Amino acid sequence: MGGAVEHRAQHANNTPKQVEVRMHESQLTSDEVHPRSPCLRMCDKIRGNLLLSLTVFGVIMGAVCGGLLRLASPIHPDIIMVIAFPGDILMRMLKMLILPLIISSLITGLAGLDAKSSGRLGTRAMVYYMSTTIIAAVLGVILVLAIHPGDPKLKKQLGKGQENDEVSSLDAFLDLIRNLFPENLVQACFQQIQTVTKKVVVENPTEEPTNVTDSFFALMNDTAATTTTEIKKKLEFKDGMNVLGVIGFFIAFGIAMGKMGEQARLMVEFFNILNEIVMKLVTMIMWYSPLGIACLICGKIIAIKDLELVARQLGMYMITVIVGLIIHGAIFLPSLYFIITRKSPFSFLAGIFQAWITALGTASSPTPTEPPLSTLSISSAHFKAGLV
Repeated sequence: MGGAVEHRAQHANNTPKQVEVRMHESQLTSDEVHPRSPCLRMCDKIRGNLLLSLTVFGVIMGAVCGGLLRLASPIHPDIIMVIAFPGDILMRMLKMLILPLIISSLITGLAGLDAKSSGRLGTRAMVYYMSTTIIAAVLGVILVLAIHPGDPKLKKQLGKGQENDEVSSLDAFLDLIRNLFPENLVQACFQQIQTVTKKVVVENPTEEPTNVTDSFFALMNDTAATTTTEIKKKLEFKDGMNVLGVIGFFIAFGIAMGKMGEQARLMVEFFNILNEIVMKLVTMIMWYSPLGIACLICGKIIAIKDLELVARQLGMYMITVIVGLIIHGAIFLPSLYFIITRKSPFSFLAGIFQAWITALGTASSPTPTEPPLSTLSISSAHFKAGLV
């Protein structure tokens, strides 16, 4: 009995094992897979980045159509206004969403961080902002001294001018601090405070003569000046959103809400939903942006009276600005990104390419902040890897 069992065990061990091999259908065919043509790969890339491709196409078409329509000059101002009207609507829509976008994104981002992480992130962001600002300022001064974009003949024609000693660096710095802490948050959405100096004529106090001799000399010196001019400073509000005060308030609001924990869960959910709604609105507007940018560029080109004269006057200025942007954006900033994160900066720069094109077409500083925020979830991993 034992021998039979042992014989069966040996027979089972000698039996070859069956292995199931599954092959893909593409491997069963004898035909070789041919690589796709470059045209098809290019079409796939354009289809994958359709919005970016349409935006670039809008910039090109706006410049081309503007140049062609200049051949039909003179064009009535009303026709130019109608051509540029879609671009005006685009600018209005983008500016309309700046405030809710700042509020929702700041509160949503800071409410999810603890105090330690937000403090470390804020410190590093401030150091990064100050360092890049100093680098940009030094680079601008060097390029201006090297290229000399201005016309030296204008200085001889205009003269030295008048120096304005009334503007003080201390006043500008104190205005910056005042705007950081606005007294009225609603007013900060459309006004900011500024120190204004005015010249006031003040009469000098005159002493009454004590005797006849003094009265005689007072009458003889009647040509002496009895008034003086003094410079008085006062605070006035000027038009323009106080972005610094709005950002400062909502940063503090988001950090305080994050410290409350479970008690502020309902508010966190509210601002998360608000952020999603604003992002959907931004996405809808960005699909309209190719048409608006094309019309805006076309209208601006047509409105220029003498394009050759403007190009000749601003040619060196444009070269200076473009060279500075290339050096700062293509050398300094990617180098800082690589030093901090030890990652390739090209993937990060590709994520904000939409903002570059929007800034080129709209010539506005705040509006390009909206396109990258709609895709911030894609590049946030690269950002947090180096800062958090």
